[in-house]
Amino acid sequence: MSIVCLSTNGHNQYSGSGQPEKLFIATTEGLTIGEFVDGAWQKAGTAHAGHHVGALLYVPEENALFVGLMPGGLKYSGDLGKTWEDRSSGINEDKIYSLRVNREPEGLVIYAGVEPASLYRSTDLGRSWTELAAIKQAPMHEKWQFPAPGHEPHLKTMAFDPRDPKVIYAGVEQGALLKSTDGGQSWQDLDSFFEYGNFIYKDIHQVVLHPENPDEVYMPTGLGLYHSADGGATWEQFTDLEFRIGYPDQLIFAPDNPKVVFMSGAQDAPFNWIERNSANGTVVISEDGGRNWRAPKNGFPEGRANVEAMAIYTNDQGFQLFAGTTDGDVFASSDRGETWERIIEGLSAVSKPTHDTLIAGVSYGTEPPAM
Repeated sequence: MSIVCLSTNGHNQYSGSGQPEKLFIATTEGLTIGEFVDGAWQKAGTAHAGHHVGALLYVPEENALFVGLMPGGLKYSGDLGKTWEDRSSGINEDKIYSLRVNREPEGLVIYAGVEPASLYRSTDLGRSWTELAAIKQAPMHEKWQFPAPGHEPHLKTMAFDPRDPKVIYAGVEQGALLKSTDGGQSWQDLDSFFEYGNFIYKDIHQVVLHPENPDEVYMPTGLGLYHSADGGATWEQFTDLEFRIGYPDQLIFAPDNPKVVFMSGAQDAPFNWIERNSANGTVVISEDGGRNWRAPKNGFPEGRANVEAMAIYTNDQGFQLFAGTTDGDVFASSDRGETWERIIEGLSAVSKPTHDTLIAGVSYGTEPPAM
């Protein structure tokens, strides 16, 4: 069975043969399961009701589905969501923020990023975990802080060099882009992209390596999109706060042409959403590796929502893109991002913590109005 997972901080690249049959969607109020039936997507079930799902990961070799809850730990299903078991043993934190799988010489390795910021790895599908605790002592770790109440930073994103599994990039929101060349035993802060004193600190949203040249690093942040041609040593800013997406979240390469890139995100930073009651999110397309961007030819269904999750599914006919919004809508494109169709609606927000409520006009630390 062909599977796609759509979440703000999980693995977002999937493949199979033919049309995907199941779509797992992470929301602020649990997991929604979509099924493709008679030529259309429909809601087929839910799980983990009342829990904010931060990250999803499906490992096809093992038919293993992982769900990271915030809070609630890590859940595992070996039967596509029919039954569940806890696989948090060995993880000291109960907020699982990000999930990735890396295929290493020793086999499949699952990585989990958590809040407060740390990183764990498992070589047995989550039955046991080893903390890469050195990350908590990375340079300038005492400066890490998230804007929302509680102010705990989290490990939001990871990327792995396919040439060397010991090379790991990890993004802390807000705090640092970190790189390890020894499998997480030590870390360096790749901070040359950042001007200290900026009103937005190192707000790392995603780290993506170029599919044909892993020395090229793409990094959507709270200050725009950055690009490095030398493994993060030096950086060029491709987009800034004045760009249509001033606050980019997700970035995906076309599998058949790495010059074609898709990016989603909001018009500007979250503190602007409160008064405007809108993030004005969208999706844009680049055909030159991220230097220049344009809107989809047939537009994206823009509104007040932010587009905080994207995923891609590849088969022998091409690829499909999926996008989830803070208004609980899921859109899909089968024509290289040029046309988008709403395929599921009426869900809880597909959103990072607080972003959906900020758009509703509820500022940090304020209780939502009674309904």
